[in-house]
Amino acid sequence: MGQGLWRVARNQQLQQESYSEQGYLSREQGRRMAASSISNTSHRKQVQGGIDIYHLLKTRKSKEQEGFINLEMLPPELSFTILSYLNATDLCLASCVWQDLANDELLWQGLCKSTWGHCSIYNKNPPLGFSFRKLYMQLDEGSLTFNANPDEGVNYFMSKGILDDSPKEIAKFIFCTRTLNWKKLRIYLDERRDVLDDLVTLHNFRNQFLPNALREFFRHIHAPEERGEYLETLITKFSHRFCACNPDLMRELGLSPDAVYVLCYSLILLSIDLSSPHVKNKMSKREFIRNTRRAAQNISEDFVGHLYDNIYLIGHVAA
Repeated sequence: MGQGLWRVARNQQLQQESYSEQGYLSREQGRRMAASSISNTSHRKQVQGGIDIYHLLKTRKSKEQEGFINLEMLPPELSFTILSYLNATDLCLASCVWQDLANDELLWQGLCKSTWGHCSIYNKNPPLGFSFRKLYMQLDEGSLTFNANPDEGVNYFMSKGILDDSPKEIAKFIFCTRTLNWKKLRIYLDERRDVLDDLVTLHNFRNQFLPNALREFFRHIHAPEERGEYLETLITKFSHRFCACNPDLMRELGLSPDAVYVLCYSLILLSIDLSSPHVKNKMSKREFIRNTRRAAQNISEDFVGHLYDNIYLIGHVAA
């Protein structure tokens, strides 16, 4: 009887000690979390040098409501930097909320010049009522028109005063624009050889390896899908331009525009041979050197070997 009562009392004592220990641990954990929070807050303020930008960015209309930061509450430089990352569609949507900020001329000027790097109107005194937002819409509409009908697109740009009626100005516009359909552009340049001539002269191939220069050339002026007179014209113009940009190299290697023409054709054929899945027996380096030197005897074997290595490692010159 006495032992039973002693065991009951002992169990109650152990339970009380367990509860008190758990309470102590929870209170200690709470104190540590509070101290850590205070430490992090003070550290953040110290890093910010006394300006609580974190608190500024977390400002909301009310404590219960959360949403986008009101850009009008930020410094103008920071607001414009945020908006500069938007495209035209998102910037138009942003103007519904922040009209004064999103309609700023500098933002729309940046969008225009980043998409269409050269327009004749950039170098003129702006007419009355001019705005870069309106200009962006016109450039976008003109590009869509060009991609449907190149002649109508160019006429649209001229009618709006965006481009001057000059082959050189049209060539600069094409060279600095990436929104034009390359198939329509190829058709337009095939018909406008005067624009093609000015477009070729805009390329600078100085100190470039021949295959790399040819790749850059075909990135701006896409090669036709089949051999023909237009491809021969492109390679001829490229050969003369490459020699004009590298006169010292041409003298050192003893190359002429005709020799560069032969090398370009050899590089195109080699690119097709190495990249086509239909060609089972690929051309070897020894075969390429032999065939190329047979057509152009003054070219050194080492130089032709480097040409082969470039195509083998990097890939097609007109892809």
